[in-house]
Amino acid sequence: MMKRNILRLALGAATLTATLGLSACKDYLDVTPDAYYTPEQLFSTVSGATTAVIGAYDLLSGDRTYGTRLSLYYPYDTDELIGAPGVANSGNRGISRYKALPTNAEVVNPWGDLYQGVERANICIKNIPQMSLYRSGTSADTAALHRLYGEALTLRAQYMYELVRNWGDVPAPLVPTDAAANFQLPSADRNVTLDTLIANLGKASKLVPWRSAAGAPSERITKGAVKALRARLALQRGGYSANARTGVIERPADYLTYYRIAQQECADLMRNRTQHTLNPSFYDLFKSINELRRESSNEIMFEVGMGGSSAVSDSKVGYYDGPRLNASPIYGSSQGTVVAVPTYFYAFDSTDVRRDITLTPYTIGSNNNQAGTTLAAVTTGKFRRDWRTPALPGTGNYLGYNWVLIRFADVLLMFAEAENELNGPTTAAKNALLEVRTRGFGGNATRAAAGLDLTTKAAFFNALVKERLLEFGGEGIRKYDLLRWGMLATKLAETKAELAKMQAGQAPYNIVPQYMYYRVVNGQVQWARSFYRPSPAATPTGTTRVNWRLSVDAAYVNNTKPGGTGLAADFVPNVGKELLPIPQSTIDTDPNVRQNFGY
Repeated sequence: MMKRNILRLALGAATLTATLGLSACKDYLDVTPDAYYTPEQLFSTVSGATTAVIGAYDLLSGDRTYGTRLSLYYPYDTDELIGAPGVANSGNRGISRYKALPTNAEVVNPWGDLYQGVERANICIKNIPQMSLYRSGTSADTAALHRLYGEALTLRAQYMYELVRNWGDVPAPLVPTDAAANFQLPSADRNVTLDTLIANLGKASKLVPWRSAAGAPSERITKGAVKALRARLALQRGGYSANARTGVIERPADYLTYYRIAQQECADLMRNRTQHTLNPSFYDLFKSINELRRESSNEIMFEVGMGGSSAVSDSKVGYYDGPRLNASPIYGSSQGTVVAVPTYFYAFDSTDVRRDITLTPYTIGSNNNQAGTTLAAVTTGKFRRDWRTPALPGTGNYLGYNWVLIRFADVLLMFAEAENELNGPTTAAKNALLEVRTRGFGGNATRAAAGLDLTTKAAFFNALVKERLLEFGGEGIRKYDLLRWGMLATKLAETKAELAKMQAGQAPYNIVPQYMYYRVVNGQVQWARSFYRPSPAATPTGTTRVNWRLSVDAAYVNNTKPGGTGLAADFVPNVGKELLPIPQSTIDTDPNVRQNFGY
């Protein structure tokens, strides 16, 4: 298959590290592992099996997976956000500009860590059901081991899902690596892999408990997470994808089968609102992450536990993204690298409360005061260093923010999408979409429904496409939505055309002011005028002026073209860049793995 040091754990002849090579337990479980075990010893007790599953969780966190790369590099550029503006390079900007190379370390390293996660999960999936305690232990032991087995199945599904959605047809090992076996596994059809994972998750959902029966709150997987992930994988299986051999964007003929699975799983979750439901406050939902506390409604169903302030166990969420902070004595520093596409700011209605949580038109300097930005420099906002409680001054990169994988709002919108695809815009589909949208308007149902066309299947789908754009900004979801809808090329082209309209001051952007004006009151930016009215003839008294629409100039628009520094500059439709390249090291060592089209 691939290089042994990518897929195979160093089990040795007789020993297995207690945590399967894990770097930190974090806060999944309150367990302090011993030093060394043989595989037989490790899987002879519940505590040993628990330690092994902690090791399978561990690859979710850290810089090379959801700590930075999978959460902050891979999801961009889209019609929503731009990652690390600049000319494509051999690192993160190569991914953002759709010009990644097979030798790019930001491609190679996450690939390796994801397969390590698969391997660790496979070790648990093989060994836990073979334990005598699994079949004949006490009721408490068998329940604990069934749960651990379900968690391992789910973890493997999450790792493989990430591999499939980024690379397409990839090797799909379903058993631990055997030193005596052939390592050179072939590329597997993505649909076959997803079918297996969807079936595995159906089994796992019967093994893990609901949140309320799972003991003390933690980041461990529970039934709601499994069912929501199964719905997500079903929509992935029923969606469009780039053919790894031809680059053609295609959809399987049996796609409705998978929309039914998604609809059923989401409907079941919606019947169990005591487990997970929509937090009535969009603000509180994201403040809870920044304040390092649990949110009140359990809307967050599946999250990656981060901690330890290290590259192997923590995340740069809130440091790499979020507003730019420059040596603030209170809040510290951050990079604020992920910026909003200017048209995304204006996708929000002026009364949509999500805009000012999702996007931040301010910076913070060494005086601890905010300052307004230009429209072209607006950054993301759901994860902010200046919202952290307790505050963390200094230049440290790691804030301990968990990365959210699935929340209940996604369940509602997945249900609405599947229901509409199967039955048209039914009352149930409309209610699910409007529940999410109404929260976005602060609970004002009348305002949320104003001007919304949900009368036909096509109109409903268009509304859903936009609603997901507004709801999930900065959560690493939009790019993959566009890919599974077969709309990435279309939306990028539309957005670039809209940016040209904005630069020219054409409708609907003729209402966007050339300049904006702000005051600083108690350290906070207060914008003196509406974002939706043309600039006044003179600068309002006591304000500072910044370029607003004028920051989206001819150079900005030109930089969205090949060779530029801006939005998806090197994306060209139908040349295979919807998928990442298979790492060259894998191609060199495994002749059975095919390189993706276009590389």
